[in-house]
Amino acid sequence: MDGTDLIKACSAIGAGLAMIAGIGPGIGQGYAAGKGAEGVGRQPEAQGDIVRTMLLGAAVAETTGIYGLIVALILLFANPFLPR
Repeated sequence: MDGTDLIKACSAIGAGLAMIAGIGPGIGQGYAAGKGAEGVGRQPEAQGDIVRTMLLGAAVAETTGIYGLIVALILLFANPFLPR
């Protein structure tokens, strides 16, 4: 096993660890959707404002998962650590 194989193996492990970043946004968005539904249930007349705020928060929360996905894809397919 040479240095290139070790870099590839560590990059694959790092990509897997980067995908753990998808757990947080999933939990956060589920919590936000639940609270949004609860708010609409309490005040149906404010549905538009509640849904708009909930969707904006979900979009902001999703960026963390997207960043983790981008890091994983870079490590797997465009690995900057491999010698050219």
